[in-house]
Amino acid sequence: MPRAQRDLKAIYDWIGASSPGAARKWYLGLKEATRSLRNIPRRDPVTPEDKNLRHLLYGRSPHIYRVIYRIVEKEKTVEVLHIRHGARAGFSDEDLGP
Repeated sequence: MPRAQRDLKAIYDWIGASSPGAARKWYLGLKEATRSLRNIPRRDPVTPEDKNLRHLLYGRSPHIYRVIYRIVEKEKTVEVLHIRHGARAGFSDEDLGP
């Protein structure tokens, strides 16, 4: 989704500013983790903000990121809506918009 793509770029650029190699490693790991949602999308817990959404936690403390996603049953797909640092406060509907 557009918001998640912007989040991904911003995080990648932020990490890459100090370490391009680390940014690439982070990106490839996150990509693999989100692709794995195709197989078992319900493995992650629902979010405290919205019971219709789930969140995948990716990374190691203190650099854990929340990947907010929803399962689209009809299309048998997963839509990644938002990626944010785990230490940030909860999200609002505006955080998930386009």
